Amino acid sequence: MARQTAHTGQNLNNAHVWLQFIRSAFAYLALLTGLLPTSAHVDLLGAPFILIAVLAGWGDLRRSSRLLLALVGFSGLAAWYWAPHMLLNAATNTTHLTALVVAVLLMSASLRESRDLGILSGSLFGGKPLSRYLALTFATGFLAVPLNFGSVGVMSVVVANVKQRWGDLSLTRNAARAVLRGFAMSSICSPLSISVVITLTFLPTLQLHQLIAVSLPFATLYLLMGSVFREPEISSSGNDQLASDFMTSESPLLPWLRFTAYIAAICIGTWVLSSFAQIRYSRAVALSCTSAVVFSWLLKKLRREQGRLPPMAQVSNELVVMCGSAFLGVLASGAGLYFLGAQFQIPLWACPLIAFCVPLVLFITGMAGLNPIVTGTLVGAILAPIWPPVALLGLGIGMVSGWGLTVAGTPYSANSMLLSRITGYDAITAALQWNFKLSMWSLLLAGLLAASLTYWLTATH
Repeated sequence: MARQTAHTGQNLNNAHVWLQFIRSAFAYLALLTGLLPTSAHVDLLGAPFILIAVLAGWGDLRRSSRLLLALVGFSGLAAWYWAPHMLLNAATNTTHLTALVVAVLLMSASLRESRDLGILSGSLFGGKPLSRYLALTFATGFLAVPLNFGSVGVMSVVVANVKQRWGDLSLTRNAARAVLRGFAMSSICSPLSISVVITLTFLPTLQLHQLIAVSLPFATLYLLMGSVFREPEISSSGNDQLASDFMTSESPLLPWLRFTAYIAAICIGTWVLSSFAQIRYSRAVALSCTSAVVFSWLLKKLRREQGRLPPMAQVSNELVVMCGSAFLGVLASGAGLYFLGAQFQIPLWACPLIAFCVPLVLFITGMAGLNPIVTGTLVGAILAPIWPPVALLGLGIGMVSGWGLTVAGTPYSANSMLLSRITGYDAITAALQWNFKLSMWSLLLAGLLAASLTYWLTATH
């Protein structure tokens, strides 16, 4: 009996290893299809590859991810029957976004093995609590400009490094808050963020400088408000020992220069590929991140150090949330335009009220597990054609502000899950409990700002 039990356990372990290999292999295949040029005619392969990788990791999916995946399957079957062309468009967009998601997760896993992280942790976590919080927040927001949610992976690695070494302290919990809120800042005002790109796609007459001129001050106010909603860092032996260690650590100048050069190389590569090679931005980021990881791996081989490409078997939840949401967004926007029709007109008096509700709608649907990619796509596709052209700024501010508050204050966003997976902090606790008061106040201010702009612009024209 004992031998039979051991044999059964060995078979289960072998099956688990094979599932891990399948998940990682198909994630890399999905990345490859997204990196290849359009002339290779593989744009549709990424979606089934990533579906296989996700299904192989069904046991590791959260409940919300399983529900989202089921919705993707149902919507895909419906589109295949009623509108096959929409299904093809959704699959193509999913391939491109999958390459971006896998590439930034791959980069984050590679950076986690960097020997400079311990020194970087000291430079970020030293000093007084307020200056430390602001440094982490603005650092995350700055990195998110070229890397989108990859900045959460980079900064979460730093937080996890300190937590692993010194334990769960108030300053590491405040650091996790800072990472989420810093990424929210980028979502609100970064010209390269997914939220801003989608908003301007559906509101083409709204100029980027108009949107940033209003969203940047709001994002700054959000970060300053966040410095109030922190956990008190009570002096303890752990905190005192940590501060002492930072004071005696070596200069962070060279590690920061190497780290900055690594990030700068990715940014420059992205800019060159998107500007001169005319490659779409998502693919340019994926190519740059992947190239940086491969270069680091080859450098280790030349130094005869142990190194391998990180496995991609533990990223199923992030892939479902980001890629599944993009897939649903394309289908839902097409269906919304079909059923709404071109004759519907929205009353002018209702526009400020709707603008006030836009951030709240994004947040509530995010709490229900729906990624803001889906909600933002729906809001833009449905409201833009019937919105007063002179008041598009009000709608745009409502979309980007609600998007940013959703990714920081709801536990089912991809960045919340990524932070949870890397640092070990529960996503519900980190995104919802720690940010609840800040989210409520910010949602009120965002709604009032969007409604006021809409009312003023419609009243003066």
